Amino acid sequence: MQAPDPATKLGKHFAIVAWLLLLGVLYLFFNEQITEQFNPNRQLQSTQQQQQIVVTMLANKQGHFVGTLMLNGKPIDFLLDTGATMVAVSDEVAAQTGMQKGRAYQTSTANGLTTAYQSKIRELRLGDIVLTDLDASIVPNLEGTEILLGMSALKHLEFSKREHQLQLIQHKSE
Repeated sequence: MQAPDPATKLGKHFAIVAWLLLLGVLYLFFNEQITEQFNPNRQLQSTQQQQQIVVTMLANKQGHFVGTLMLNGKPIDFLLDTGATMVAVSDEVAAQTGMQKGRAYQTSTANGLTTAYQSKIRELRLGDIVLTDLDASIVPNLEGTEILLGMSALKHLEFSKREHQLQLIQHKSE
């Protein structure tokens, strides 16, 4: 039996490494594409018009308005939810952003009745829109790090939707 040629063995190793590198590059490329489709608003853009700040968001492939905001100085993904009374965060997000649990109360969610805890958000930034001292709730059974941006924040803004765009408008006080 003849010993394998060292050049052939090296060529096979090189081919394996090349395939692994190609797969890695493809993963990074398509992972970025999938993330962009789910959250097309990772960098919220603001414009200043007369006495107002306007943030324009694009709907994702499912028609939802998902973006990234700054909550107490930390970047957090959100789902805009006009059906949520409060900004709702998970235990994980509360810990990341320094939010404290207050009084416990029962609340009805899409997943049924659950216990939530009153809390406050020091500062929430949507692009150049800044909201401070907002009521929020910490919902322990809320999974992941995406928050629900509910009406306790949205009531401070004017918003309008056209086709696949949503404009959030903050009027400046004079």
